[in-house]
Amino acid sequence: MKKKVLYGSILLVPILLAFILLKKESEPSISKTIPLKSNKQIESDSVITLIAVGDIMMGTNYPNDSKLPPKGINLLDSVKSYLRFGDITFGNLEGTVLNSGGTPKHCSNPSVCYAFRQPTYIVDHLVDAHFNLMSVANNHMGDFGEVGRKSTCEILTKNKITHAGLEIAPWDTMTVKGLKIGFTGFAPNTNCQKISDYVLLKSTVKMLDKMCDIVIVSFHGGAEGTSKTHVPRMEELFLGENRGDVYKFSHAAIDAGADVVLGHGPHVTRAVDYYKGRFITYSMGNFCTYGSFNLKGMTGIAPMYQLQIRRDGSFKSGKVIPIIQLGEGGPLVDRKKSVFAEILSLTKTDFPEIGFSMDQEGNFFFK
Repeated sequence: MKKKVLYGSILLVPILLAFILLKKESEPSISKTIPLKSNKQIESDSVITLIAVGDIMMGTNYPNDSKLPPKGINLLDSVKSYLRFGDITFGNLEGTVLNSGGTPKHCSNPSVCYAFRQPTYIVDHLVDAHFNLMSVANNHMGDFGEVGRKSTCEILTKNKITHAGLEIAPWDTMTVKGLKIGFTGFAPNTNCQKISDYVLLKSTVKMLDKMCDIVIVSFHGGAEGTSKTHVPRMEELFLGENRGDVYKFSHAAIDAGADVVLGHGPHVTRAVDYYKGRFITYSMGNFCTYGSFNLKGMTGIAPMYQLQIRRDGSFKSGKVIPIIQLGEGGPLVDRKKSVFAEILSLTKTDFPEIGFSMDQEGNFFFK
């Protein structure tokens, strides 16, 4: 009798094992039973990576093609892996996008006056490098009149590049990682939103702040040249033109609700600033300029900023990728890291109160 029970028990073992295995397979795994965040929740918890660079003019077809890069050359190829790192990649488009036509501006002094007409294929290069935010507020956006301005805005819109700064395109928005980003730009030039119009600045920023999670403001201002690297905290004149008080402008923008202020215009690198937990750069110099720009010394080096911005707009961390342009132009990573010392020296001199420091890899900090 005991043997029969024993044999029966032995026979039941594989049956029980099979039942247990089937039951285990039918139950959800532990990882599936843990509540997971939705994609939107994950996106809204993360920071925004903002890549910011200065002036971009990738060759002009006016008055002829002699100042265009050789055919088949994309000037951004050597740095596009860094540019593509951004959720937002920003630059100042220093010149119209137009294949032909338009009304060239009249220059009373041709030695200090240039007309830039970039062929439309350069926008393909911008898209390939992941530029999705551009300032069109600058003195060269009017080089070919209303035709040039409209052509530029239409081509940028067609390629889904958010842009702003002209009277015909004063502000724009984009959505990144579930966050709505507002953008506007200012300059001292005709047909641009005026850098000296603080009423307009404040009303535009406050409007964007109400409808967006993060607000970015760009300006084209300050005097030009290697003797104009410092931020004087007053209005600056260049060739008789008032180029604005970029310090007052930047702080007023943040007071009104801006989270990041990106400056360009002097064609040299200037200091960075930290105000109410927000990041300001007063000039990012020449980033990708071909054929018509002076690229000697300080005008040939520039920062590429990698900024981590929290979802509330506050600055989390930053890094500088050092850029240099040689010969006719086009950005390369500068192995000598020349711009590091420039940013460090200028910032410590112009804004000692913010406690700026930078390590050998380009990571920078505020006290």
